[in-house]
Amino acid sequence: MTLREDGGGGPAADGADDDQHCPLTLERVEKEEEENWQTLASRRLKQHCSCTPKEAKAKILGFVPILKWLPRYQLKDWILGDIMSGLIVGILLVPQSIAYSLLASQDPIYGLYTSFFASIIYAFLGTSRHISVGIFGVLCLLVGQVVDRELAAAGYPTESASISNTSAALLAGPGNGSIGIECDRSCYAIMVGATVTFTAGVYQVLMGVLQVGFVSVYLSDSLLSGFATGASLTILTSQLKYLLGLRIPRPQGWFSLVKTWYSLIINLGNTNVCDLVTSLLCLLVLIPTKELNDRFKAKLKAPIPFELFVVILATLASHFGQFNTEYGSGVAGAIPTGFLPPQLPCWSLIPNVAVDAFSIAIVGFAITVSLSEMFAKKHGYTVDANQEMYAIGFCNILPSFFRCFTTSAALTKTLVKESTGCQTQLSGLVTALVLLLVLLVIAPLFYSLQKCVLAVIIVVNLRGALRKFADVPRMWRVNRVDASIWLITMATSALVNTELGLLVGVLVSAFCVLGRTQQAQVLELGRAGTRECYEDLASYRGLQTQPEVPVFRYEAPIYYANQTLFKTSLYRRLGLDPVKEKVRRRKLKKKQQQKETEEAGGRRSEQKEVVGKGDNTEAGVTKTLMPEKKVSRSLRSLVIDCSGVLFVDTAGVNALKEVRKDYAELGVTVFLAQCNTSVLDSLERGGYFPENKGDGGESNMVFFTITDVIRYAQSLSVVNGDYNC
Repeated sequence: MTLREDGGGGPAADGADDDQHCPLTLERVEKEEEENWQTLASRRLKQHCSCTPKEAKAKILGFVPILKWLPRYQLKDWILGDIMSGLIVGILLVPQSIAYSLLASQDPIYGLYTSFFASIIYAFLGTSRHISVGIFGVLCLLVGQVVDRELAAAGYPTESASISNTSAALLAGPGNGSIGIECDRSCYAIMVGATVTFTAGVYQVLMGVLQVGFVSVYLSDSLLSGFATGASLTILTSQLKYLLGLRIPRPQGWFSLVKTWYSLIINLGNTNVCDLVTSLLCLLVLIPTKELNDRFKAKLKAPIPFELFVVILATLASHFGQFNTEYGSGVAGAIPTGFLPPQLPCWSLIPNVAVDAFSIAIVGFAITVSLSEMFAKKHGYTVDANQEMYAIGFCNILPSFFRCFTTSAALTKTLVKESTGCQTQLSGLVTALVLLLVLLVIAPLFYSLQKCVLAVIIVVNLRGALRKFADVPRMWRVNRVDASIWLITMATSALVNTELGLLVGVLVSAFCVLGRTQQAQVLELGRAGTRECYEDLASYRGLQTQPEVPVFRYEAPIYYANQTLFKTSLYRRLGLDPVKEKVRRRKLKKKQQQKETEEAGGRRSEQKEVVGKGDNTEAGVTKTLMPEKKVSRSLRSLVIDCSGVLFVDTAGVNALKEVRKDYAELGVTVFLAQCNTSVLDSLERGGYFPENKGDGGESNMVFFTITDVIRYAQSLSVVNGDYNC
């Protein structure tokens, strides 16, 4: 079928369908004239700045989703599930919030603050009904690395030299932004953590304003899984010092996992026996009980909070056994009740933590959006990725004024929340009430809780991420590219640097996509019987071909990075390189001219002998013209099936023009078939179609089916120099 761009409406057929010599003509819809950038910018500005009352109401409801779903709340059907799930998640968050504070290099009270504020803010701004937003281990690790680095840069003593807990003193502590002799190690640590959190939240809100929520699609499941697993190895290693009761500083820079293991090995002789025995007992209790929870979760209405039971029993044992004073066991220390007064972030620290905050913002948003979309799809509703960016951004910005650190959605608590009957975001408010009760009344009772117990809770909760290693053989069988991305991201995150692992994973994923376009090869097609079905000759049996009109398909975009590979693959598959053939012809012509000159200057008596040599030369030349193929064919035309070509850029258009021009010089006409409209527009803008109809008239034809282009090529009354192959 030829293509005309005469404007007009829908498709029209010229001639009968059964007329094999008259291709069908389709008329392109006339496009609107493109606006210049000034007009476009002005129109977009007016569109975003103008606001009717109806649009203003929709914007407000969209920005604060609770105003939309709360009036439609089904009290009788949903309230019981929301209360139950909120209570269970709140109970689980108490020990986990205290434990993950260690990972972020903060005092326990700040983990409770973080979970409390995040639960409230997401209930108002989030669009997912099921995810639980709060402390997440990977983000705590990233924040802790930044905090330790800044503490060392500011000259504060290491953790081993600063054992005493000073959270209680902060209730009457320094004023906003004061850094000096009044601000001790604990105060400066949370100031750094809050500044990182504030900066990450600003990044996330800015990405929401710029409508770049789509960036989450570039973080594949294999990338995120590998990153989380690699970070889990780092988390596991960082908690071993608490399990053994060792007081060693956290290594900084690259290869921190190797440095930590080295420090652990050389300090094994200083292991605290009390902490080691407590850790082993807690592991022997928590691992089997957590496995029982997972195995019987379908039968249990709610998971049994064994972590809370272990925390209570361990606290009582430590208190009455005086583990801190008698055996030197590290404990949580004084945890104050109430809330600290708001405090501004330390503006002077922002340049130091800006890069770290960006990677934290990306990880937090990616985890939150991926979990939101997964559970929304499972339960049949939709989430707004950009609104999730706003929600998680404000879950970081607002709590940062109350000494909190970075938050995001967490898979484990989200699964618990869903399995216990959660229906709406109201469950988060119930969780916040549980945490508020702890903050106002119960928190000081955890004074004697050993840090090794908190480390055991963190390690036990890493089981899901560490189990991914068992899935590596299956991932390798399913898709080696995804498995390679997982392995590279995991290894880089664990062995080199956590933030670098994310960047390397993104780059490897991008190069894998580019690599797939580099590996695409031109395929020769054959027809399946009398149907309009053309497939690869190397993949299927019984396909029919037309030797004089071969059909080839390229299943990749043609752009600057692979246009040379496209031409090379096409020439190799066809068995005829037009460039090399033209060189052969020039050499042949030059050789013949030299022979004619020699013959003209020779003597008449030697004329017969020279003629004999000339005949032998011509025979050798004829052999040179034969392409390197065993089967010969009479090549009239060449068809390129563009159904697999998603787009072409300027280099791709030039490559197609070169192919058409080079083969035309050999008398072979090149046709394109089944081009999409994007490719057609690119070809037209790139000057693929000659303006002069007489200059290669057939090359101006574009067909919509392969059958039509073959019929058209066969029906040409005069063959353009059949090239015998």
